[in-house]
Amino acid sequence: MRKTNQTGKIVSYILLSIMSIVSIAPFLWMVSTSLKKPNEIFIMPPVWIPSEFDWRNYYEAWNAGGMNFGTMFVNTLLIVLPVTIFTVLVSSLASYAFARINFYGKNFIFILLLASLMIPGTVTLLPQFIVFSKIGWIDSFKPLIIPGLFGNAFAIFLIRQFFLTLPGDLEDAAMIDGCSRFRIWWQIFLPLSKPVLATLTVFTFQGVYNDFMGPLIYINSMNKFTVQLGLASFKGVYSTNYDLLMAASVFTLLPIIIIFLLAQRYFIEGITLTGVK
Repeated sequence: MRKTNQTGKIVSYILLSIMSIVSIAPFLWMVSTSLKKPNEIFIMPPVWIPSEFDWRNYYEAWNAGGMNFGTMFVNTLLIVLPVTIFTVLVSSLASYAFARINFYGKNFIFILLLASLMIPGTVTLLPQFIVFSKIGWIDSFKPLIIPGLFGNAFAIFLIRQFFLTLPGDLEDAAMIDGCSRFRIWWQIFLPLSKPVLATLTVFTFQGVYNDFMGPLIYINSMNKFTVQLGLASFKGVYSTNYDLLMAASVFTLLPIIIIFLLAQRYFIEGITLTGVK
């Protein structure tokens, strides 16, 4: 029996190792390509280690075509930070109402909220563009920020499922002590919900940071470009600078990696606990 368990563990480790290598291989190839000269990128058989590390690719990618990725990072953060912060706060507040407060039509409203998840974004794309165009928000960050300040259905559903797992005795004791609903949400539920809040923060940050379609539609001026529009500028109609594109992709990916590493413990815990009642 013990030998069987050990064999199973060995097989599991081997499979996990193979899957890890397969998953990380594209990232390693991206880093390798970012340090190659153009004539080494498509040679056969492929070369993983460049004959000469060309660090100039990063400098040229940072300032390619008159663009400056420093400005693009600032523009991206001006969009990502408020959307991420307000999505977490507003969605958690709505989730507390759905999880802990009984009011008329709660279940029906929650079903409508979940039904909105089934509407493809492409369906609402044109109506939104027309509305934002009529009120003069084109070529500004407002269409990318304002809608995200009111939470979203997925975030509300995710946090609500976690709030349902918290014991009601904590809430009852707080109400006996005279705490308001808002204070209970702020001082009890939010501190106890760090795993799911970290999970939602990572999801939201990544989704908004990687958004390409929104900035492509609403942003026209180059000085307002986000990093995703900057990456797309390396792809031409007839040719693509893959060495510069890979170099730009490396330093564009760094913020996502940093956010994940900072929230990794809470992120994994949130994925494990969310939905367990």
